[in-house]
Amino acid sequence: MQLIDTHCHLYDEAFDSDRAEAVARAEAAGVVLMLLPDIDATSVARQEQLAESRPSLFREMVGLHPTSVGDDFEAALDVVERRLRSCPQRYVAVGEVGMDLYWDRTFAEQQREALRRQMLLAEEFGLPVALHIRKAHNEVFGLLRDLGRGAYQGVMHCFGGSVQEAQKAVEMGFHLGIGGVVTFKNATMADVVRAIPLERLLLETDAPYLAPVPFRGKRNESAFIVQVAKKIAEIKSLSLDEVAEQTTINARNLFCL
Repeated sequence: MQLIDTHCHLYDEAFDSDRAEAVARAEAAGVVLMLLPDIDATSVARQEQLAESRPSLFREMVGLHPTSVGDDFEAALDVVERRLRSCPQRYVAVGEVGMDLYWDRTFAEQQREALRRQMLLAEEFGLPVALHIRKAHNEVFGLLRDLGRGAYQGVMHCFGGSVQEAQKAVEMGFHLGIGGVVTFKNATMADVVRAIPLERLLLETDAPYLAPVPFRGKRNESAFIVQVAKKIAEIKSLSLDEVAEQTTINARNLFCL
């Protein structure tokens, strides 16, 4: 069985004491690739160091996280663009990018412009996007409509919207990233997983965040992706192997792995 964790922050300080062990546990669980989303300039060195340590296991994204967008976002975007233009083959996606209005709407317009510009960069380089959307589905869908591209290539990471929003995302060409939240009691994500074809789902952990049951409340890690796959299999009345095989195919096709 092969699994791909399409979104994890294994370079995070939360893994500084046992990163090698966490990686070994992931590989023992069947994880063959881990995709590392970008956050901002503060995370670049750690991300690059980890990716370069095992190029066959780790692949990188490049982008500016919406919660890192502020008054100086244009300078931060210039850094993202320089990195992408200097070595485009290094990256499998532009991400994680998007809009996050959960805590604060102060920089909503700046987030929107940062996302718009990064969507255009992804289009220019033929890369998919990994979208972070929190309390901003209407805003992001509006921006995508304004761009007028019709079909998009990408994933709505850690998808947390409604069934209707999930269907709209799929109609626009997106995959949905499904993580530990699907295992939570009374999680509406079960309805989303039930409604969306397996061919449009991707597995992810978002480690070290959002650990699945039975590890909820603890640090998440890529090995726990098996719990996500098992829950999807249960919801869809499929075998674990079927879920692993199809989601791995989905990830390889979307990110050209």
